[in-house]
Amino acid sequence: MAQAELKQGLATTITVADYLKQQHIIPRSPIVAAKVNNLLKPLTAEIDPEQDKIEFVDLTSDEGLRIYRRSLYFLLTIAAKQLFPECQISIEHSLGAGVYCEFRPACPLDLEDAALALEKRMRELVAADLPFTTWKGSKKDAYQILLQQGHTDKARILRNRVRGEVELARFGEIYDYFTGFLVPSTGYLTVFGLRPYLEGFVLQLPDKQNPFQVVPFYEQKKLALVYDESKDWIRNLDLHNVEDINKIIGSGQFADLVLVAEARHEKKISEIAEAISACCEQAQLVLVAGPSSSGKTTFTQRLRIQLLASGIKPLAISLDDYFVNREDTPKDENGNYDFESIDALDLPLFNQHLVQLLAGEEVEIPRFNFVTGRREWTGNKLQLKPRQVLIIEGIHGLNERLTAQVPSSQKIKIYVSALTHVNIDKTNQIHSSDIRLLRRICRDAQFRGSPAARTIAMWPAVRRGEERNIFPFQEEADFVFNSGLVYELAVLKNLAEPLLKQITPDQAEYSEAVRLLEFLRYFLAAPADVVPNNSVLREFIGGCCFYH
Repeated sequence: MAQAELKQGLATTITVADYLKQQHIIPRSPIVAAKVNNLLKPLTAEIDPEQDKIEFVDLTSDEGLRIYRRSLYFLLTIAAKQLFPECQISIEHSLGAGVYCEFRPACPLDLEDAALALEKRMRELVAADLPFTTWKGSKKDAYQILLQQGHTDKARILRNRVRGEVELARFGEIYDYFTGFLVPSTGYLTVFGLRPYLEGFVLQLPDKQNPFQVVPFYEQKKLALVYDESKDWIRNLDLHNVEDINKIIGSGQFADLVLVAEARHEKKISEIAEAISACCEQAQLVLVAGPSSSGKTTFTQRLRIQLLASGIKPLAISLDDYFVNREDTPKDENGNYDFESIDALDLPLFNQHLVQLLAGEEVEIPRFNFVTGRREWTGNKLQLKPRQVLIIEGIHGLNERLTAQVPSSQKIKIYVSALTHVNIDKTNQIHSSDIRLLRRICRDAQFRGSPAARTIAMWPAVRRGEERNIFPFQEEADFVFNSGLVYELAVLKNLAEPLLKQITPDQAEYSEAVRLLEFLRYFLAAPADVVPNNSVLREFIGGCCFYH
């Protein structure tokens, strides 16, 4: 995002789009919105350039990509409605840098032919540069329009969760409801791809680093399988969207939903522990990795308990103790120490110790002193015995460079992430990154004394580190554990809302706080007292039996 430089002689009020034209700015990437006084506004919004603080939002930012992606969803549903009026597009979940979509209910179409036809029609609409308009009216009228358009899921959400005047996206006689605004017209949406995959399609999105091209599609079979299992499980529970969860909360059955979700977690952890037990004579190294706030620490503790129940005593060492001395730490593009780089670790020493431990030798493990920034030797010795496993948790666990000297047959890799179970409705997604951000906001405030604004400010850098150090290696995992809990946003709502409301309009993080508060309003709040003390969620809300 770039701060706009004001020019004199402009009208008192003007739309963001017209103001942008008068500035004669050559953007590094397509501009899709603006932050006006720290609040996100569409290009059609009226502003006062002489009074307002204006920052243009492009596709190199998360905010810009979110608007672009939402607009692409509308474009895709328009094309589908024009070509296949009996079928509805359902946005299922993110997959890599793209989004996996299906027809719901399933339609008797050849998916390859359908994908080609849809993409062709979408590009025709883009070339025509037709406007997206906004319908405004009462909730009652909006509810009837959505029902007539076949959007029963959206109509339920609107009736129960939305207050006051309603805005619907409109394209001719096609209406839809989205949780945020769109770009002004189809002509903005020049960069996308659509390819058949599994039982649906993958919608390819612009590359944040180079927004004039799509991110290449790389098949992620293991992640797709976990999503598919989760989808089947959720539908067996007759949970199709957020309003189905709200209905359970409202009917007094929330405790049962919590117990079912937690039982599924325990079952999955038990299955992983049994697989480790079956091969621990050969594979004694267990590596656990995942993005920030995925719950990998609690997962590791629960895995330890399951292994102990199987007669296996796990040991652990911390990657933090293998940091190179502070002055040898690599630096990032801004000249700051990059502690998340894999080269911030002493890989030769770490691998030497792993090889010795797996050979049954006794090894002295270093301790890194974070005050002095140097490694110390304190006589802490470790030895791995038969039917013991060594568990190592860290962001680089799936990267082969971390354990390059250990043969693949001697290690088991586990990827942990909070993957989405349900969405708000067919075209309004719940993103895993939003779940993790809300988890982190709650945890940082409770256990680190950090306000929500600071957590939000740090989040883009955290995400960049994940995209560089974690996500490229997801498919290296032997097991994928979905730490997401179908009920958790109802619990996080109670803790996160007061923290987000502390962020004021004069703070740069205000627009993100407003977005998250708007997101949380789609959920009924639920009490935390029914959440077990060994739940992954307890890592973020407190009351965990393992720590705090």
